[in-house]
Amino acid sequence: MARIVDVYRPRRRPAARNRFDWDSSGLRQITRGLGTLDAELFETIARSQSPALDASMRPLSRAADHSKLWLAIAAGMALSGRPAAQRAAARGLGTLAVTSLVTNQIAKRVRNRARPTTTSVPLERRSHRLPTSNSLPSGHSASAAAFALGVGIEHGPTGLALGGLAGLVGLSRVATGAHYPGDVVAGFGIGACIAVLGARLVPPVTAHSIAVPSPTRVPTEPRPRGAGVIAVINPASGSGTGMRVLDEVRTSLPDAEIIEVAEGDDIEALLRDAATRADVLAIAGGDGTVATAAQVALETDLPLAVFPGGTYNHFARDLGVPTVADTVAALAAGSVIGVDVATLNDHTVILNTASIGAYPHFVRTRTRLQHKLSRPIATAVAMTATIRRTRPVRIRVDGRVIETSLFLLGNSLYRPSGFAPSRRLRLDDGLLDVRILEVGHRFVAIRMLGSLIAGRLERSPFYHEVQVPEFSFTAVDEPVVVAHDGEIGESYRDASFRVAYRALRVFAPIAKD
Repeated sequence: MARIVDVYRPRRRPAARNRFDWDSSGLRQITRGLGTLDAELFETIARSQSPALDASMRPLSRAADHSKLWLAIAAGMALSGRPAAQRAAARGLGTLAVTSLVTNQIAKRVRNRARPTTTSVPLERRSHRLPTSNSLPSGHSASAAAFALGVGIEHGPTGLALGGLAGLVGLSRVATGAHYPGDVVAGFGIGACIAVLGARLVPPVTAHSIAVPSPTRVPTEPRPRGAGVIAVINPASGSGTGMRVLDEVRTSLPDAEIIEVAEGDDIEALLRDAATRADVLAIAGGDGTVATAAQVALETDLPLAVFPGGTYNHFARDLGVPTVADTVAALAAGSVIGVDVATLNDHTVILNTASIGAYPHFVRTRTRLQHKLSRPIATAVAMTATIRRTRPVRIRVDGRVIETSLFLLGNSLYRPSGFAPSRRLRLDDGLLDVRILEVGHRFVAIRMLGSLIAGRLERSPFYHEVQVPEFSFTAVDEPVVVAHDGEIGESYRDASFRVAYRALRVFAPIAKD
């Protein structure tokens, strides 16, 4: 007879749960609880009996439809004539555009959430037409936060005021029954994140933390009709801009003498001849032409009036005379200030920038790409292409040999930092702004691209940015071409740059910023 043996098998104990493991059921409970709280907050706001909410929330919500409210505010800031307000408006609109794209094309597709029911919302407060798109997140709130923070990055006081208005727009979306409070908070978060990221990629144009004396004002006779002014104008400059400037100057300054530059004329010779009988030397043309006029004005000790007649007009814009009317107003008021000029080897005048290597190619590439891509992406692509495709040059600076493909030297300090400077807030700080990108290292293009995207270019060991009153270098292999003010210059083995502090007298209005 077979013997039956019981074999004892101990029961396996369940594996110990790591206290850091997520409990899916607990997570669902937390999510469900937050949803319940969100719904209760919505009901509390919706049921509130407030004549102020009834009168203001629906009009405010409708004003923010399709960002009409923010577009109107941006237009007012742009028309104010204040450079800081104009920069803030541009950044606010750019941030709003990116946020709207991210919110509507990406964020609203992450999780479906139905709109709240509006039965508890008073009829006089309820939106006429409730949107049918996904409730999470609130697009109105995202756009409001993006515009307010974008403006605030450039101009803090205005951004603070707009932040309060953005908060009211978010409240209006709940009060009118369009969104739950959680949708609004999520929208605010998206707009804020994109604004902060934008500030890292494109730093704001802010004043340098250096002490600069007040502008040097030069007592000058007012010339409301242009008496004593001789203006040399190239009608062919700026793809037709010069002809428009010629007509405006002739109308606004009837007593001024106007010299039209014809094809084949020597502009420098015309300027020197005009300087022999002028009380004020005036010029209209591109930045290279203006630099030539500045050199003549310095040599003859004449004040210079600049009319923006070129394609970009960097000097006129930074001087505060972006239109002919601005220069005419400065002439009428007799408003003359002293501004810096940089000199190359003590004879060539530089008003804006000088560069060696491939910087001109970099600028042209970035400008072409900006028609298709955003400025930060265009800058990154242009920088990468320039590093990869151009032959670097070697220069010796302070006893150290640097291999570079991007070198920029500016007359006065430019903002923002990095290789996409946009403008100067002062033209009389007595400093040169030198920026050098060092190459010749492994994976330098990829590493520089990463630093640029992360907004940490200034901390890269391959990027050098200094502000000095003098700067010099020696070409190691062969003389290098120095381009300046948009013109291809001469080749130099030794190049020495210095600041002529407030040496140039120019007509300009009192700075507004």
